[in-house]
Amino acid sequence: MSPPEERGAQMVRRLWVALRARPSRPQMAIAALCGLLAFGLVTQVHATSTTGGLSSARTDDLLGILADLDNRADRLRADITDLQASDLALRSGTGQNRAALREARARARTLGILTGTLPASGPGIVLTISDPQGQVRADVLVDALQELRDAGAEAIQLSGVRVVASTALLDDVGGGVDVSGRRVTPPYRLAVIGDSRTLAGALEIPGGVSDTVGRVPGAHAEITLSARVTITALQVLQEPRYARPVRR
Repeated sequence: MSPPEERGAQMVRRLWVALRARPSRPQMAIAALCGLLAFGLVTQVHATSTTGGLSSARTDDLLGILADLDNRADRLRADITDLQASDLALRSGTGQNRAALREARARARTLGILTGTLPASGPGIVLTISDPQGQVRADVLVDALQELRDAGAEAIQLSGVRVVASTALLDDVGGGVDVSGRRVTPPYRLAVIGDSRTLAGALEIPGGVSDTVGRVPGAHAEITLSARVTITALQVLQEPRYARPVRR
């Protein structure tokens, strides 16, 4: 047998012996570690490729978010125009007193709605969160309120309680949620006044409130658009203990 053929036969015999030999404990440990490392790498790649958010949102969802942002910009521009017109009327000498009176009354109504001392009605939505197992916590409702405020909500009522800037939500030890000292239980009903499509779109964006509630066992969020939402719950203003108005 020629030397090359002899070397090939020796390699085949060594390979056969290696395959028939029982692996040692260190070899088995190394093989197990390699398997775990490969599994971790595959899991990481899969998680990275399936990450949610705007990067995985559909085209229709992205167009809806863009339209909502355009609507907010239009409303802000309209508010700027109104304020500039009011400023011009107040600065001009024609009808200055009447313009100032109208401006003061309008601001009083606006402040009454924002502080919750006046009832309000207008277009908006009604968000109903059913939670038969009592698994929806206060942080979910806080996220919903924050999303609605960011979307331009002008007045909010949560299960008969008026929501204002000072409203606090905590998990109640007896179940449900404590809303500024008043306990409310499921189903939670949020009546919201504002642009209905913008409000609904803010709640339904990928990873938003609807998705969060949907991941809670047994919970479900239902959004109803309405041409007229009425908010009757009022907030009682407390007399300040220390602050006093400054005389000019």
